[in-house]
Amino acid sequence: MIVCVAVVGHQNNPLYIQSFTEADDALKLHHIVHCSLDVVDERVNNPKKSGPTLNETFLGLLYPTENYKVYGYLTNTKVKFILVTTDLDVRDADVRNFFRRFHSAYVDAVSNPFHVPGKKITSRTFAERVSGIVKSFGLSSAG
Repeated sequence: MIVCVAVVGHQNNPLYIQSFTEADDALKLHHIVHCSLDVVDERVNNPKKSGPTLNETFLGLLYPTENYKVYGYLTNTKVKFILVTTDLDVRDADVRNFFRRFHSAYVDAVSNPFHVPGKKITSRTFAERVSGIVKSFGLSSAG
């Protein structure tokens, strides 16, 4: 189950954070997202030490915690997508598909002529689309 998704700007400023759990977990999830940025920076700045190549946008599993697994994705414009899940046996194909759909929703949201680049994403349509993507996560593998 996905518990949190985040979009973080190229200067590590949060553009969109949405948690899908109780309100008392929100601060802990924001902390996990913030901590994952160090791992993203480490993988981007030291590509030889980690698996993904320079052209690879999917960063894979950033780090596991006791209760969560954190995955990352980096766009060509250095915008970072972070996914926090409670599932311990998530397939990479499902996560890649999630990030591909999430990236598409993000591109549509920032292509809005009323969106100011670098500012928080406040689009209700984007939030609804993200919720739909989160609800459908992992359903394709069940069938």
